[in-house]
Amino acid sequence: MELLFRRMNAVAHWVLLLQCCLLAHAMLNPIDFLALQSIRKGLNDLPGSDYFASWDFTSDPCNFAGVFCDGDRVIAVNLGDPRAGSPGLTGRIDPAIGKLSALAELTIVPGRIYGTLPHTLSQLKYLRFLAISRNFISGEIPAGLGQLRGLQTIDLSFNQLTGSIPFPIGTLPALSNVILCHNRLTGSVPPFVSQTLTRLDLKHNGLSGSLPPLGLPPSLQYLSLSWNRLSGTVDRVLSRLNQLNYIDLSMNQFSGCIPANLFSFPISSLQLQRNQFSGPVQPVDQVKIPTVDLSFNRLSGEISPMFSTVQSLYLNNNRFTGQVPGSFVDRLLAANIQILYLQHNYLTGIEINPTVEIPLSSSLCLQYNCMVLPIQTPCPLKAGTEKSRPTSQCIEWRG
Repeated sequence: MELLFRRMNAVAHWVLLLQCCLLAHAMLNPIDFLALQSIRKGLNDLPGSDYFASWDFTSDPCNFAGVFCDGDRVIAVNLGDPRAGSPGLTGRIDPAIGKLSALAELTIVPGRIYGTLPHTLSQLKYLRFLAISRNFISGEIPAGLGQLRGLQTIDLSFNQLTGSIPFPIGTLPALSNVILCHNRLTGSVPPFVSQTLTRLDLKHNGLSGSLPPLGLPPSLQYLSLSWNRLSGTVDRVLSRLNQLNYIDLSMNQFSGCIPANLFSFPISSLQLQRNQFSGPVQPVDQVKIPTVDLSFNRLSGEISPMFSTVQSLYLNNNRFTGQVPGSFVDRLLAANIQILYLQHNYLTGIEINPTVEIPLSSSLCLQYNCMVLPIQTPCPLKAGTEKSRPTSQCIEWRG
């Protein structure tokens, strides 16, 4: 009898507790309430952060810092203090995150979140914005993210993710931003079908293989694939991307020619250095791109005068031949060109008065070409100390 009485007391206690919770959280779906509790148990403030101070589960979770509700459902969770310099959070992301079935936005501020991304993220069918950057997330990107047809932004940059970029992610129709840079991803770049994709940032990974010829949509405005092991030709890929305003393919093994029409796109910075591009480079019109870096490739032929309108031009360490166009000298002396690096080529001359003074705001380097330098100008240390290329190399190249 006493045992029965104790059990009845215990049941009454839990019923009372549940009623209190229901009264306090009358506006919040109980599944969402329990999911937030699980998320909280998996995470903690780093020293100096008090983000979780407001997470008192005897009050309305819709008033928690970083929790946003629509009616009785949680629609956005921004974990951590978003102010600059905040120490962030530590711990693991609990799989219960997948129970927040109305969630449209999930962000976690930079901190020390570790472990893998829960596969339950694939249950968030309304998710539009996923940003968990600058933490210590490891393991693979869940292929199930490719089921989130409304996903627009995925930012998992600056983590320790491994494996390949899941092919299904490339099939998402609404993607506008894919930012997976500074991880340890391998494999190839999947084709992206979204016609609203504007930003693709995959730099500083271990990606390899060639780019699919039709795998990048013309809507792209920002493309960064630098510091990978990508190879193959890119002329068919790039010639379609006429809305680009930033492109960095440097530090790869791309080969073949650079499409001429690329130089007419509205680009502010063109970075193609340290690849294996070859052949002549012949822009159709005057190049209006402020910074063009084609250094450390295998480009050949004469330097086009169309490049004389570029403010910072790096053509060094290639196989260019012939005279430097006179239009370069004119613009250099007028201080319209800030950097003109032509060292380590096979150039045979430049018409410039040896007594002329290069403007202080401009830098010219002509070292290690097939000519006697008509003017002495300071060059970067990496250019070496030799002023001209050995005659034997120049004769052999001309031959």
